[in-house]
Amino acid sequence: MESEYTSQSIEHLGMVSAMFEELEIEKVVNQALGYKSGDRIISPGQALKAMVLNGLGFASRRLYLSPHFFENKPVESLFGAGIKASHFNDDTLGQALDDYHSYGVTQLFNLIAIKSVQKLKLKPKTVHDDITSFHVDGEYNSQETREGEEAKGLVRISQGYSRDSKPALNQVALELICDHQAGIPIAMTAISGCENDKSAFARSVSLHAAQLQSVGVRCVIKDSAGYTAESLKAMQTAKQNWIMRVPNTIKAVKTWLEVADWYHQVEFKPLLEGYSYQTREDDYGGVQQRWLLIHSQAAYLRERESTKKRLAKASQAEQDSLDALRRLEFGCQTDARTALEKLQKTLKYTQIQNVEVKTVEHFAKAGRPSKDQKPTRVSYQLEFLTNSQADTLQKLAWQGSLFVLASNDLDTVALTDQMILLEYKQQQKVESGFGFLKDPMFLASTIFLKKVQRVMALLMVMTVCLLVYAALEFRIRQTLHDNKATVPDQKGKPTSKPTARWVFELMLDVHLLRVPQQERLITLNLKCELRNLLRLLGDGYLSAYP
Repeated sequence: MESEYTSQSIEHLGMVSAMFEELEIEKVVNQALGYKSGDRIISPGQALKAMVLNGLGFASRRLYLSPHFFENKPVESLFGAGIKASHFNDDTLGQALDDYHSYGVTQLFNLIAIKSVQKLKLKPKTVHDDITSFHVDGEYNSQETREGEEAKGLVRISQGYSRDSKPALNQVALELICDHQAGIPIAMTAISGCENDKSAFARSVSLHAAQLQSVGVRCVIKDSAGYTAESLKAMQTAKQNWIMRVPNTIKAVKTWLEVADWYHQVEFKPLLEGYSYQTREDDYGGVQQRWLLIHSQAAYLRERESTKKRLAKASQAEQDSLDALRRLEFGCQTDARTALEKLQKTLKYTQIQNVEVKTVEHFAKAGRPSKDQKPTRVSYQLEFLTNSQADTLQKLAWQGSLFVLASNDLDTVALTDQMILLEYKQQQKVESGFGFLKDPMFLASTIFLKKVQRVMALLMVMTVCLLVYAALEFRIRQTLHDNKATVPDQKGKPTSKPTARWVFELMLDVHLLRVPQQERLITLNLKCELRNLLRLLGDGYLSAYP
């Protein structure tokens, strides 16, 4: 006889659902798309919630297979009375993705991001901008031109520069702009797989300018791919302040690096612990800006180790060539010196000093010649010294430890030199977001859908997943800190800064037990410290685990 008691796995999904509701994402989406109650069983906002729950479920199923994902989940608790797992079928979710694209995925995400920033009371004065790519199975529109597809509002899925070292695969790119506090995406754009970062950054400036201004962004931080004359002029037109790394390929940077060799370290003044620097002004791209040439001691030590190995191998090859040259005999001194000069031009790591040409006399018989015996012929050999590797190693390691940061904000009081470096070092916020989206547990590194429109919409869904995840982690940490509370970390020690992923792990075995006849749910396996966390987060979170 089957038990009348049934249990369903809720784990951390109740927390994800509560954050989705706190940010009012469902309401924002339904209002934007003009959804009216009763138009469909599943609203566009509920469909997005289902895909976010699936994406943050960290299950061994693809993001798009939601009906299977919800089979053992308390669907009514997560979505409302009358909702079943079977309602989240391919047609329902596919129609929702089409609706997102029809509205405009960037525009729809902008509305979600603005509401989220307001709800979390964030003040993202500084944001970080970067681009990554995802593999896409299928041909799609790879044979079309990028300009033709973009005229139709579509990205072109094709081969391009692969950040995952898989250039043979078709791909689509995603630009994310994340805030500096919580790493929450503020803006996103789907980009053609064949477009390079430099042109993408330049084109996206006007696209995101209004969005960034609406949430109070003062400064945008990008990596060196964004540093082009076209991009700088676009940001100047948009009155957008920025911090960027300047590529070493620019002539002015090359010249500065050559002058600032390791013999002139005394000319560098302290910046932050482990960093020293020089400053100058420049007008690259017709934009007035200040440059900081920065030396990193940590980078110098890393470069010493890597350079030492590279240098040992390369210099040994050069030493072998020099030893062979020493053994050669020449008919005259001019030939000897000419051969040395020719070899010197190929040397990168070895310097030659104290060059002499030795005269070698040859006699007819072996053994010591008599005093009056004359040589049958005379040849010439080279003698010289080579410097130690230490000098070359120091120079190469020093060069590798230097980089240039630039900003068009010339107010050194509002934005100090120290702040420029500190803000740039936070670029990991957006990079960690890309790492999250590419995590094998997220299962979005390879995408397959029926239409390009849905691929673009799915990129927005993935970004909303990141937004909800980052927002939940921010709220958890903020709540624990404000209430001087903790949860156990991986070693069982108390922490007030857990990752959201770790909190999800702590809730791995949490189930809801449905009690027959009483028509109520009981939460099983919820530890007291986690229930305390839910209580501190608020009623919306606590009610998800009755």
